[in-house]
Amino acid sequence: MEIFKYMEKYDYEQLVICHDKTSGLKAIIGIHDTTLGPALGGTRMWNYATEEEAIEDALRLSKGMTYKAAAAGLNLGGGKTVIWGDSKTQKSEELFRAFGRYVQSLNGRYITAADVGTVVDDMDNIRLETNHVVGISSSQGGSGDPSPKTAWGVFRGIQASANEAWGSDDLTGKVVAVQGTGKVGYYVCKYLHEAGAKLIVTDIDQASIDRVVNEFGAQVVALDEIYGVECDIYSPNALGATINDDTIPQFKCKVIAGGANNQLKEERHGDIIHEKGFIYAPDYVINAGGLINVADELKGYNEERAMQSVSKIYDNIKRVYAIAKRDGIPIYKAADRMAEERIEKIGSVHRTYLNK
Repeated sequence: MEIFKYMEKYDYEQLVICHDKTSGLKAIIGIHDTTLGPALGGTRMWNYATEEEAIEDALRLSKGMTYKAAAAGLNLGGGKTVIWGDSKTQKSEELFRAFGRYVQSLNGRYITAADVGTVVDDMDNIRLETNHVVGISSSQGGSGDPSPKTAWGVFRGIQASANEAWGSDDLTGKVVAVQGTGKVGYYVCKYLHEAGAKLIVTDIDQASIDRVVNEFGAQVVALDEIYGVECDIYSPNALGATINDDTIPQFKCKVIAGGANNQLKEERHGDIIHEKGFIYAPDYVINAGGLINVADELKGYNEERAMQSVSKIYDNIKRVYAIAKRDGIPIYKAADRMAEERIEKIGSVHRTYLNK
């Protein structure tokens, strides 16, 4: 891969390669854009096939965080770390502390958090070497498990989407097909049940299925059946790319709104669902609750304040729909436009020099 050409094409600021022989650390930090503030993004630990694959993932994910933070209204930029290794066998205190030293060396330009393959305990080890980490345990003054907050943002986004589709936030009697009942999916089901919705669910894990059936009276269908059930709302909360050539013809819903990442298999699928009239809540806008929640730690974590901030995802989703109408573009493109407009406007403000 031609790294500088890739960085120039998508306007990246920095790529940092980190290595520590003693701990076996091999980490790549990508910083995409810091117009709005320091880059914040999680640390993903994954056993990549090649160095190129790891670098590309760090760059791709950091760009996504720029858009996610901007669309969420946060004064943060986009960054991401990938640690090349097996999260099941290669984790150690010294590995994460070595990584924490590299984060500290960036002097606040980058703030890390948990991601795929890392957990709160790993963040606590990073915290031993740097203050530039969020998503730490509650005993350390952090916010702990972000799943309930992520799910609350998804729920608020579903309400906003229902309002767009039917003119009301009321979900009483609405049938919601929930794909994925894990950490986030469980809480999405909980909030929907409390709002009076009827649930149809599926998941690969029987224990999580049993839990939502017992607690919320959910109806269960097979994994491949969830796409074609009669429902008002399809809510993907597990796998990505579930909006694709195979599933779109099966959808019998009006609204697509859920917490999964990368829901569109390809951009053209966003165009297809737009042409078919689906109301689609763009994934990185509706699932930003976890980011908003951990970002609150930067001010000294306050759960009530964090939940209030996450609730504003409702307004962000409605703003996306308004931009789509204003500009006559598909909803997924409107989300990008909302993020880009905010970066451009704040970037213009920042051209005025201040000696802080």
